[in-house]
Amino acid sequence: MQRIWAEQALLPEGWRDGVLVETRADGRIAAVAHGQPADAALRVGALVPAPANSHSHAFQRAMAGLTERRGPDPSDSFWTWRRLMYRFLEAITPEQAEAIAAFVQMEMLEAGFATNVEFHYLHHQPDGTPYAELAEMSARIVAAARESGIGLTLLPVAYRFGGCDRRPLGAGQRRFGNDPERFARLVEGAGSAMAALPADAVLGVAPHSLRAVAPEDLPGLAALRPEAPIHMHVAETIGEVEEVRGALGARPVEWVLEHVRPSPRWSLIHLTQMQPHETVALARSGVVAGLCPLTEASLGDGIFDGLRWMEAGGAISLGSDSNIRISLAEEMRQLDTTQRLRDHSRAALATEERSTGRRLLEAAAAGGARAAGRGSGRIEPGAWADLLALDTAHVDLEGLRGDAILDAFAFSGDNGMVAEVWAAGRHVVRGGRHIRRDAITAAYRRAVRPLRQAL
Repeated sequence: MQRIWAEQALLPEGWRDGVLVETRADGRIAAVAHGQPADAALRVGALVPAPANSHSHAFQRAMAGLTERRGPDPSDSFWTWRRLMYRFLEAITPEQAEAIAAFVQMEMLEAGFATNVEFHYLHHQPDGTPYAELAEMSARIVAAARESGIGLTLLPVAYRFGGCDRRPLGAGQRRFGNDPERFARLVEGAGSAMAALPADAVLGVAPHSLRAVAPEDLPGLAALRPEAPIHMHVAETIGEVEEVRGALGARPVEWVLEHVRPSPRWSLIHLTQMQPHETVALARSGVVAGLCPLTEASLGDGIFDGLRWMEAGGAISLGSDSNIRISLAEEMRQLDTTQRLRDHSRAALATEERSTGRRLLEAAAAGGARAAGRGSGRIEPGAWADLLALDTAHVDLEGLRGDAILDAFAFSGDNGMVAEVWAAGRHVVRGGRHIRRDAITAAYRRAVRPLRQAL
């Protein structure tokens, strides 16, 4: 059992002072009480739920800074970036993938995220031949989580075709591909690998997109893990919208609403190309919008209609996707400031009851827990002890209380405000630093050096 005493803590009923949180040996919160005197427990400044990072492609972290040049094509876009990404992943070995994933998970924890929801599609050898162990690459993500201590929701990705016309996978995509029967065996193998993780680990499934799987395959994919999260990229780019409309006779979100009938176990990722009627209808369906504002800006995807979505009662989560910058504070900031830029407003996502920072943190914690299939996102007995302590001694938090702490974190802060992080009770960030930072960083350096020299 651990005892954590916070000067201030954000509980389900709001901010409270002198909060004592006790955790159980199994990683869940045992008791929460406020108005308690400081005792011998670990003392922190401001304690809040630590969200899940709801969308990640770990291997792309090693590409940071390598795709910022323009080639001969004057219309550089997501699609030209993707071609560069495919060249990069052609060279990644299982050992390198594990080291990169551990480094990404460490950075997530140091940024204030407690869980990595890994949208994992790098399955096979560069020529598409499966490894001797079909789920070898999934096992590497699991091994990384054992090293980092992060909570893991692993989503093996179903990827079958090169586009809506069902063309074969191209050279850069061969490592992703499986037919439904082999994919089911891969998911089973990933489940066996995950037996090595603590009880908070979750295995879900992810059809990559309406471009990469057959629509008739979706029910079978969802049935592989019937109670677990299911994620899919939807409506990320203009080109995707046009391709799906041409092939299926409807825009992606319209098609999903009519044919998939998504439920709260679904997370649809990006959703940056929606029309107002789609936004409202999908928000009301109960799905979680998996948002990655820093990556969506980097790739020029577009702006998610967060104001309309949240006014319709929609749930959101935050992820770091390409992982070229991992920062909970900056994802929150980017989401709100894009709404301001589009609508010429300020404090776009605040309400009369909650400031912008608080509304975004609470929404990301609750929606991220759903997206991860994880009983977390709140500081209350029975929940996983996914906890984030902010350093109220930081100069930009000096003298602040309550919602103002989260506003400063989101709009003037960065990872330097993160003091302590627990993932299901595992105290893995202490004094702002991951407990295994040196070893994980050294392995990452060894992994990325030959990859970058090969480009």
